[in-house]
Amino acid sequence: MAKFNKIDTISIIRKTGIVPVFYNKDADLTKKVVKACYDGGIRAFEFTNRGDGANEVFKEVMAFVRAECPEMALGAGTILDAPTAAIYLQMGADFLVSPCMVEEVVKLANRRGVPYSPGCGTVTEIVKAQELGCDLVKVFPAGNVGGPSFVKNILGPLPWAMVMCTGAVEPTEENLTAWAKSGVTAVGMGSKLFPKDVIASGNWASISALCQQSLAWFTKK
Repeated sequence: MAKFNKIDTISIIRKTGIVPVFYNKDADLTKKVVKACYDGGIRAFEFTNRGDGANEVFKEVMAFVRAECPEMALGAGTILDAPTAAIYLQMGADFLVSPCMVEEVVKLANRRGVPYSPGCGTVTEIVKAQELGCDLVKVFPAGNVGGPSFVKNILGPLPWAMVMCTGAVEPTEENLTAWAKSGVTAVGMGSKLFPKDVIASGNWASISALCQQSLAWFTKK
């Protein structure tokens, strides 16, 4: 089961602000990436379900996180059906994320007291997700639906909304400051946070430093 309850997990994501999004079939490499992010101040991490046997990698990484990164909320992303969600919940996922709304996953996550963030691209979809009990809604692909201005505009009529944007998020001062000023609750960041050459060279300290700098930029209003 999840280590943190629903309220605590959402609080961790809100406080951290940046949620790395990552997948690799190599569990040992993934552990090093997660630890590098943790050392850089990250406290919420999304492992995406994007390869054969991804759940087995997640199981191994989860055991590592529980032992070596005690303050980390580890979630599972790219969840497209309830059976897959159930597998990750059984392995202790602290939160679930999808690129779209999957109502059968909403029911399962609510039953287990775990936050579920479905991907939404319109105000109608966001409100529907809220009606179903999704407290933290994912806007995806955030860059294509309007970027920071989209978030700022939807928070006008929906000031209570908690939004996590993924897509078009980059580890630069200009980009992260713009997202922060939009009022977004958190942002998800993938490949830009993990350059291929850095991963290949095993320069984990570089990833930690980039995470630390990104967090500083994101919290700078």
